[in-house]
Amino acid sequence: MTSNASNNTLIQELKSIVGNSFVLTDDTKKQPYTKGFRFGSGEALAVIRPATLLEIWQALEVCVAADVIVIMQAANTGLTGGSTPDGKDYDRPIVIISTMRIDDIQLIDNAKQIVGLAGSTLFGLEDTLAPHGREPHSVIGSSCIGASIVGGICNNSGGALVQRGPAYTEMSLFAQIDEQGKLSLVNNLGINLGQTPEEILTNLQNKSYSDADVHFPELRASDDEYHERVRDVDADTPSRFNNDGRRLYESSGCAGKLAVFAVRLDTYPVPEKHQVFYVGTNDPAVLAQIRRDILSKFDNLPVSGEYLHRDCYDASKKYGKDTFLVIDKLGSKYIPKMFAMKRTVDRIAENFKFLPNKFSDRIMQYLSCLWPNHLPKRMEAYRDRYEHHWIVEMSNAGVAEAKAYFDEFFKTNDGSYFECTEDEGEKAILHRFVAGGAIGRMQTMNSKEMGAIMTIDVAFPRNEQDWFEQLPPEINDQIAVKLYYGHLFCHVMHQNYIMKPGVDAKAVKNKILETFDKRGAEYPAEHNVGHEYFAKDALKSFYKKLDPTNSFNPGIGKTSKCKHWHEPSE
Repeated sequence: MTSNASNNTLIQELKSIVGNSFVLTDDTKKQPYTKGFRFGSGEALAVIRPATLLEIWQALEVCVAADVIVIMQAANTGLTGGSTPDGKDYDRPIVIISTMRIDDIQLIDNAKQIVGLAGSTLFGLEDTLAPHGREPHSVIGSSCIGASIVGGICNNSGGALVQRGPAYTEMSLFAQIDEQGKLSLVNNLGINLGQTPEEILTNLQNKSYSDADVHFPELRASDDEYHERVRDVDADTPSRFNNDGRRLYESSGCAGKLAVFAVRLDTYPVPEKHQVFYVGTNDPAVLAQIRRDILSKFDNLPVSGEYLHRDCYDASKKYGKDTFLVIDKLGSKYIPKMFAMKRTVDRIAENFKFLPNKFSDRIMQYLSCLWPNHLPKRMEAYRDRYEHHWIVEMSNAGVAEAKAYFDEFFKTNDGSYFECTEDEGEKAILHRFVAGGAIGRMQTMNSKEMGAIMTIDVAFPRNEQDWFEQLPPEINDQIAVKLYYGHLFCHVMHQNYIMKPGVDAKAVKNKILETFDKRGAEYPAEHNVGHEYFAKDALKSFYKKLDPTNSFNPGIGKTSKCKHWHEPSE
């Protein structure tokens, strides 16, 4: 174990690299980085906030020399604690490198592709591409508002966009530690940036390269096969999931086992026409049939298809209202500021014992009650009529194709649909968007009557018909609240539960996961294993290959936290 003197020396070296004010050693200041967005927390010797890619490299050099653990962290929006320490049973001190000050996004090939630096965000990417008539590879999910581009790649995130699939690239710039403990920089961006790490990182940071330096190798900058995969509705495997070996490649799916500086990704033209259809029914088999018909028979794939159960609709309406209003009135760019403000308020409130836990959430919840109903009347009418809600977005020729299909389909099937106005469409998607945070707020506001939260994101086989969960009584009786939402075309569901008081949430979760195993489902689907799930053998082998000394983010997927992957008993 590194001595206190060595720790102090390391901290001084880090301060000389990034500046005194950007090395955090005070526990209260470190907490936003050492505690997960929803799950997990631990301790770190220091948190550093470099301003350049070169500063990250220099910090890595001194951390490797000091034989400490490094956790690379971007927005820290994950739900399984994968970008924070977990517990106190590590065999070396931990340094967290927060990349969020390095948020540049560079356009290449007339904005057909981008290079996102370590702390760049999807919000920033949307704004950067908008003037060029292009769209990102992914859109922000309800559970990870404010997420980073690199974080999405490292965690196989997302897949709400049916035509594009999960975040994926084979083109990235990263640092790696080999079996001998040597740190090296690997440039697979397809851009000539120089020879030494210092040249490569500085040239990229300053965009000191020409169009002639940009090459187009036979490497993917997106999952360009996903549209074919999702159409195979008879396959007995899921369309996408975290442990999918076909999409584990260097930085993609690395879960922090590499130090990723930048990624290169495809962008997409903004469609000339789009339309949101709001579908309601009381029979989940109806949605299963629609899903199957659209994916297997339509000439045009949908843009997205976001499912929301009535109970989740209600929870999102009540407990996600403040987030909805902030985005609707102020714009998505304000969300990171809102979360930073919440963390500050909660940190201050912890010093006053008479104030309740999660004080900021309580304040925002009470304030949101002062605002009138924010949801469109036709959505509210469907809430009263239907248990199952599906927000289907189509583009270009797919708009007419979907309208003709829905008109004919609902002549003989349970349910109905309406074509959203632009305002209704935006609010329907936003309502689904804020659902991810609703369960946490609900539990906070009703903590005296409710038990622990338990969440699962699961990918069902593409041929699964009984997608809507029906729990056996012995499990159902232990749960106070169930909230279901998800990406129905991809058969990825987010299933959120609040236990009754005194119920062991982990035990209930294990029982539910056993039912998924029997059905051929995969989990987690898109949030990565973090510190909540066990990494399966293939994923564990991938991690070991990337990081043989286990110096980057050890313990991920409930693996060893010790150097060289030793187990504590060894």
